[in-house]
Amino acid sequence: MTEPTPNPKASDLKVRVLSALVMVAVAGVALWQGGWLFSGLMAIVAVTALWEWRALSRKLGRSSLTVWIWTISGMLYIGAAMACLIFLRDHIGLAPVIWLLGAVIATDVGAYFTGRSIGGPKIAPSISPSKTWSGLAGGMVAAGLFCVAMATQFQDAASFIGAQFAIGAVLAVIAQTGDFLESGMKRKAGVKDSSALIPGHGGVLDRIDGMLPVVIVGTLGLLLIFKSIKF
Repeated sequence: MTEPTPNPKASDLKVRVLSALVMVAVAGVALWQGGWLFSGLMAIVAVTALWEWRALSRKLGRSSLTVWIWTISGMLYIGAAMACLIFLRDHIGLAPVIWLLGAVIATDVGAYFTGRSIGGPKIAPSISPSKTWSGLAGGMVAAGLFCVAMATQFQDAASFIGAQFAIGAVLAVIAQTGDFLESGMKRKAGVKDSSALIPGHGGVLDRIDGMLPVVIVGTLGLLLIFKSIKF
């Protein structure tokens, strides 16, 4: 009897799902607990992502100066995002962190399924061949709906649901920008993933590329624009 040939795609999907479940469980517990547990996890994420950024920088820079410019930029970029997350969780609360991270996740999910279902013209095929305009539109709608759902949980925020939808759509575009930034770096460096640390998912930087600019912009927005919203 001939034994069935294993399906590589099915095996890869199982690995990806298991890895995702572990990541969600660890991040969820740390986020819920807050304090030193969440801060410690963010520190680990920041150091690991910066290590991957540094590795990409070495392949991008043609001189030591260029490499250090890339490295310092990564330290500021990644460090600012992690500091914003810690600040939000410790000084404002759980809800704004869920709001921002949820918008990024909604963007990814909406973009994935819409892009797969509709397809169409690519946004920037030279940077990221799989990203389509239909996927971006789907991500914007999904993020907008998520932000509306979040707004309905708070009396102050529920008074401007239309604005919340628009905010979600803008956050989706910002997340896509972060994705393109890292994709462009990897393309120029000639690598597929930032590292192979996470089975089936690549590196830490691959998982947080869209989150980084969203967290920074979202935190500034909360501090400068939405001071009246009480989470």
